[in-house]
This record gives sequence, structure tokens and C-alpha cells, in this order.
Amino acid sequence: MADGVTLHSLPIFVRLTGRPVMLIGDGEAADAKRRLLERAGAMVVGEDAQAALAIVALDDPQATVARLKARGVLVNAVDRPDLCDFTLPAIVDRSPVIVAVGTGGVSAGLAAALRQRLEIMLPTALGELAEKAQALRVKFPDSRQRRAAISEALDDYLSPYLRGSGDPEPHVASLATLDSRFRGNTVVRFVLESADPDDLTLRQARALSQADRVLHAPGVPPAILDRARADAPRIVSLAPPVDPGVGLTVYLEMAR
Repeated sequence: MADGVTLHSLPIFVRLTGRPVMLIGDGEAADAKRRLLERAGAMVVGEDAQAALAIVALDDPQATVARLKARGVLVNAVDRPDLCDFTLPAIVDRSPVIVAVGTGGVSAGLAAALRQRLEIMLPTALGELAEKAQALRVKFPDSRQRRAAISEALDDYLSPYLRGSGDPEPHVASLATLDSRFRGNTVVRFVLESADPDDLTLRQARALSQADRVLHAPGVPPAILDRARADAPRIVSLAPPVDPGVGLTVYLEMAR
């Protein structure tokens, strides 16, 4: 480039519905990537299949990564950014709007923290605004006028959420609760008063964005569950877990 500045990576959005993606490895990391790929509609295949992308979740991935790259496959090696051709971002899903936050594999924790703040700031109905913006192509055929109209509409749409984005709750205790996940097993239980994800409290949104798994009573709406990490399992449960597993477990139920 003329100014000598280059992008670390070029962000792209790839449609994987019905397309094969290799997943090599097992264990918790591989399971998380499988859930993410399945959510994107990909066909998860092994190393012997033909695919353009591969995710490797092995303790010693070097030899496997070398074989795949020799075949021209683009590879993501879990927790090994030095071996990655591509990285997987933290995702905010407001379909058809998708916001992806990446750090080039340098800090997944930072990407997750940024995603957490965006989850709180961006309303659930943002996807509806995107669909309405598509209609502006007819009303404003000039691209500059259209961009200005969309920008103004977005400012009007988001301003109530931005004004109310301060933390209304004492967050010292809630952060201490979340930090405890690194010291063992933690279960956080929430009784939801509303089925609207925009009504989640800051503490609830934070916990969902950090949860290793989400257990929920029947009747908790998918729109609420979508606020959890994309790779976190969602499990129907009539009661909070007795033995939740390592990390942070969030249990959700609707108020009666």
C-alpha cells in the first residue's frame, strides 16, 4: 500500500450452508467448533474429505496443518495463531446483520469482551432495520444520498439504546461472580421477567456472553438464547444442574 500500512487480515463472510468443512480433533475445543460450524449450516467432514477450509483442534497440530496446507486448504489451528490462515471472530448475530470482532488470534478474551459490549448496545430488531434499508435503494438511487439516509436512520434508531447503555447495576459483585469461573465451577441462575432480549439486564447479558454452556427451562425463547456465545451449547433442563462441569453455566427460566 502507498502509506505502508497493511491489514493484519481481510475480514470476509463465507456462506457455508451445505458446504464441507474439515474438523480434526476431539474434546471440548473441537465440540465448540462443531457447534459453530453446524449453526452456520456447514457439513462437518474429516481430513480425508475434500474441503477448502479446515479447523484443527489438536494438542500437536503442526504435522496435520502442514499436510492440509500442502493440499491448498486454508487452516485454523485452535489456540495456535502462528499456524492459522484464518481466525474465527467473536460474533454478534442480528440476522441479517452480523458483527464480527477479531484480534487475529492475539486475544480471544478481548474479542469476547468487545462482543459483550456490542450485544448490550445493539438492539435485537437491528435486522429489521437492515431489511428496511434495502428498500432505500429505490428511494435513493444515488449511493451517497442512500448512505447518508441510512446513517441518519441508524442514529435515530440507536440513540435510545446508546443513552441507556450505562451500567444501572452495581457491577463489582457481578464481575466477581464472572471472574470466579476461572477458579472452578460456577452456576448463575436468572429468572427472566420478559421474553424480549432487549430487556436483559447488563449482568444477564454479560453472563450469557461469557457462559461455557446455557441450560434453560422449556419456554425460554430462542431470541434470548441467541445472546449466548455462538459456540456455547443450549440444553433444555427442568432444573439447575447439580454437576454443571468446568467453567460458567447459566441457567435460565421464565417468571411464572
